[in-house]
Amino acid sequence: MATKNWVIDPSHSEVQFKIKHLMITNVTGSFNIFNASVQTENEDFTKAAISFTADVNSISTGNEQRDGHLKSADFFDAEKFPQIKFVATKYENIDNDGSYELYGDFTIKDVTKNIKLSVEFGGVVQDAYGNTKAGFTINGKINRKDFGLTWNAVTEAGGVVVSDEVRLIAEIQLIEQQ
Repeated sequence: MATKNWVIDPSHSEVQFKIKHLMITNVTGSFNIFNASVQTENEDFTKAAISFTADVNSISTGNEQRDGHLKSADFFDAEKFPQIKFVATKYENIDNDGSYELYGDFTIKDVTKNIKLSVEFGGVVQDAYGNTKAGFTINGKINRKDFGLTWNAVTEAGGVVVSDEVRLIAEIQLIEQQ
């Protein structure tokens, strides 16, 4: 079987997170610089070798002051730990409608934990320029405190500023490398 190499199409992909603020609404953030390396046997992603990185300094929440705080030692400590990493350990089909579960080692700062992500496989197609592309919608949840992101504050009313649960959302389009 032929090994295929895939990379992210950055203009058709996005990596985001959502976290509750004051426990009443969600704030959305994104990483604007990220990369993945994927090797498959033909177009079978169930046996793929997958590694992903996001540049912490590319974090954007639409608020420069908040972005700076997230990059600080209170949260990601971007100076010391400039990347978030994910290396897949298992990718399995859970039904016949394109739903998969992706397991892997997720690293924030110097903490690595195995996490599970839900994946909707959109399929493989050729674009108008003859490039072979594969599409994935990825969702998951982590507890930020599990990764050493423990900063929080309490409001005057006794509520917390940010939740422990962080939702991960990604739309990933891969391009097969020739």
